Amino acid sequence: MPATQQGELDPVIHAAARLKITATLATLPAGDRITFPRLQELLDMTPGNLSTHLRKLEDAEYVVVDKEHQGRTPVTYIALTKAGRRAFEDYTDTLRQLLGGTA
Repeated sequence: MPATQQGELDPVIHAAARLKITATLATLPAGDRITFPRLQELLDMTPGNLSTHLRKLEDAEYVVVDKEHQGRTPVTYIALTKAGRRAFEDYTDTLRQLLGGTA
């Protein structure tokens, strides 16, 4: 997990695509997950673009990507980790502070 100083926005989450991904995953109950195609559909992203941003979030340990099989069909699930949920909460708190508490 990247360290940020007080009052700084987390650069891993700050990219628009990654902010959309973490915001979407944060709406899921803790421990819940979503399939890659469903997340792609919700965010209207190409598979390559979504994969690239998921890799950065995965490297920061903000998301976990599990590849499983349902019968013979591969299925990829994405979930926000506990650290990722905390990072998103910190990001939104910092953003509110930067906006003067009006957000």
